[in-house]
Amino acid sequence: PWLGAAALLLPLLLIPAALLARRQRGPRTPPLSLLVVAGSGGHTTEILRLLSCLSESYSPRHYILADSDKMSEAKIYSFEQKRAETFSNSQFTLDRIPRSREVRQSWTSSVVTTLYSMLYSLPLTYKLKPDLILCNGPGTCVPVCICALLLGLLGLKRAIIVYVESICRVETLSLSGKILYYFSDYFIVQWPALKEKYPKSVYLGRIV
Repeated sequence: PWLGAAALLLPLLLIPAALLARRQRGPRTPPLSLLVVAGSGGHTTEILRLLSCLSESYSPRHYILADSDKMSEAKIYSFEQKRAETFSNSQFTLDRIPRSREVRQSWTSSVVTTLYSMLYSLPLTYKLKPDLILCNGPGTCVPVCICALLLGLLGLKRAIIVYVESICRVETLSLSGKILYYFSDYFIVQWPALKEKYPKSVYLGRIV
């Protein structure tokens, strides 16, 4: 797992290097603002494992989760408390938006709830103005990433989107993955069968 996580860090570390080189205005390199979309259950556990490998340059970290998610908040606070023991200047925020899609929710109603979620995501994403967005499959990430793309198209803020498909997805992508495969800057899968089906993806083996 650690070798896989280190492999994931390579593209993630190259991204801010290029961005910060353009933004640098003095001898000190500014940190990289990171937006993390958390999801209930295993999604949050996996994303926090990935975050544990990132350096203190990824700060502040802005977490977004669904308003009905009762488990992720406690996991995030516990993770950040431990991280603060290593990095004294560690900074993070936590915000909630309406869930875009419930499990087994119909496609028709999902469109309506996703649009509703976007109404909250757009001003929030604009306020946070992240440099990098990291997500791994919860439905909440779709409206957030769409709003980030809109801000980029409007010339207000360009964010790099890194999507890591969940380890439990062996042969097929999640619904979020099927949508964001076409819009993410880096799409990472953890099984070779997915790399064969989706050539744009980056296969790094099991990283969580």
